[in-house]
Formats: sequence, structure tokens, C-alpha cells
Amino acid sequence: MAEDTHQSYYDALSEESKMLLVLRDELYSGSWDKMDEDLSNRLKGRPYIFKLVNRIEEDRERIKVLKSYEDKHKINLRDFDKGATK
Repeated sequence: MAEDTHQSYYDALSEESKMLLVLRDELYSGSWDKMDEDLSNRLKGRPYIFKLVNRIEEDRERIKVLKSYEDKHKINLRDFDKGATK
């Protein structure tokens, strides 16, 4: 049953949120903390790893929501991306 709940949660995510999951895994070795730090550095004018469009604050909020869900359920939402290569 939990798998169905998590799959439904993943399926309901916005494309922006799903992209953050991909970027987290591919550019930040699965670390929300590294990704959030990178976005924070960009906002502060410090060196950063990659350029996102001008929606950093929105992405940082999405990260909080996604990280909280994953931490609460001890899962990786990318596991519910049927198109992802494992």
C-alpha cells in the first residue's frame, strides 16, 4: 500500500519538482543539502555549480517539500520515476 501512496505522490509532482529530483541525483550525488547550498551560493553571488532559470527561490521551496517527504518516508522519489534508468 505504501508503494501506491508514494507512486501517487510522485505522479502528482510538477515537472519542475521532478526535474529537481533528476538534478539532485545526477549533479549532486543524491544530496539535497549540496543542491540547496549551491542555489544559496548563486543567490549570494558566490561561485555555483550550474545555472538554473530565474526560479531559485521557488526551487529551494520545492526542495524543502521533496526532502521532507523523502525523509519522513525514508524513500527516494526517483525510485518511482518509471522512465528513469537505475
